[in-house]
Amino acid sequence: MTTVPTITLLDGHTMPRVGLGTWPMNNRQTREAVTEALARGYRLIDTAARYGNETGVGKAVADSPVPREQVFITTKLRGLQHGYQGALAGFDETRYWLGLDYLDLYLIHWPLPRCDRYLDTWRAFIELRERGLVRSIGVSNFTPTQIERLVSETGVWPVVNQIELHPEFSQERLRAWHTEHRVVTQAWSPLGAGTDILNQPEITDLAAAHNRTPAQIVLRWHVQLGDVPIPKSAQPARMAQNLSVFDFALSDQEMAVLDALDRGNRLGGDPDHHVEL
Repeated sequence: MTTVPTITLLDGHTMPRVGLGTWPMNNRQTREAVTEALARGYRLIDTAARYGNETGVGKAVADSPVPREQVFITTKLRGLQHGYQGALAGFDETRYWLGLDYLDLYLIHWPLPRCDRYLDTWRAFIELRERGLVRSIGVSNFTPTQIERLVSETGVWPVVNQIELHPEFSQERLRAWHTEHRVVTQAWSPLGAGTDILNQPEITDLAAAHNRTPAQIVLRWHVQLGDVPIPKSAQPARMAQNLSVFDFALSDQEMAVLDALDRGNRLGGDPDHHVEL
C-alpha cells in the first residue's frame, strides 16, 4: 500500500497530493472503485452532486476499515443550487447521499457568471464551515477575477481551485496566480482524457527512460508543478500505478519537455461562459 504525502491548505488542514476522480462512474462502479482505491492507499476521493455517484462514495467509505478521519472527501455543489438558500439545501442533499457527518472540502462546481449567484453561494459555504459541517471550502473552474470578487466581498479565500489541467492545457498563468495567493491548484482531467496525450513521443520516450507508464510521467509532472491531480480509474492495476509517482523525479529538462506540449487545448468549458446546471 502506497503512503501519499500531503499538502497544507491555507486554512491549516492537509490534503493528499494525489486523489481518485470518480466522473463518469455510476454508484455501483464508484463504490467498487473507491473500495479498491482505499485498500491501495488512496485517501483523497473526489465526487460531485452532478456526478450522481455520491452514494457510491459514501457506502465505500462507510464499509472501509480505513477510519473516516483518514479519508479526505471532496464534493461539489451543482449549478441548479447556486444562491444562499439553494447552497444550504444542496449541502443537506449531498450530506444525505454521502451519509457523512461532515465534508473535508466543498467546492462551487462552476461560477456560472450569467446567473451571478456565486457570491451568495460562497456566503453559504462560509456558514457551513463556521458550523463545522465543512472543514475547508473552495471553488472549481474559477478565474482570478471571480475569486477576487469572493474575497473582496467576504474576506474569505478559497483554499483550492480545481481546474482543467494537463500537458496540452497547462494554465501556467493561473497556476502562478494561485501560488502567489496560496490557493492550491487541483487538476481535473490531469491525463487529458479524450486526447492522444499519453501516446505523444515526448511522453512515451520519458516513460521508457524511467521504466514508468506514460500516465505516471504526466502525474509526476503534476506533482512537481505543485498541483494535486485526481485521475479517474476503475482498474486496480492502473490505480496502483497512478499512486506510485513519489519514488522518482523528472529533471528540469524533462519537465521542460512536458511544458512545451502546451497547446492551449481546453477540453471542458470556459469559466466565463460555461453553463452547467
